[in-house]
Amino acid sequence: MEIASIIYELVDQMPSIERYNLQSQMIRSAISVPSNIAEGAGRSSEKEFKRFLEIALGSLYELETQLILTKQRYTIENLDFDELFELINKEQRKVSSFINRLN
Repeated sequence: MEIASIIYELVDQMPSIERYNLQSQMIRSAISVPSNIAEGAGRSSEKEFKRFLEIALGSLYELETQLILTKQRYTIENLDFDELFELINKEQRKVSSFINRLN
């Protein structure tokens, strides 16, 4: 949820030309992470939960790629990209660890 909030703040600073491109995709990726974790937790089996965790993990990697592109193309005020990358990497490790425990 923290990552999604930060992404909303970031996209507000991006040029409007990206509104239906990179901004939209970043928001979808960021929202997908907690949404899939929550949906998976509500499923009836560990196999289903694992599937949703894998989707969330894929969204984290997708978001990381989108952030790399954003960092290369735009100057965003008051955002520490390195801190955000570390937050995403930490979440990737947590989700991966959880998946491994379900195996």
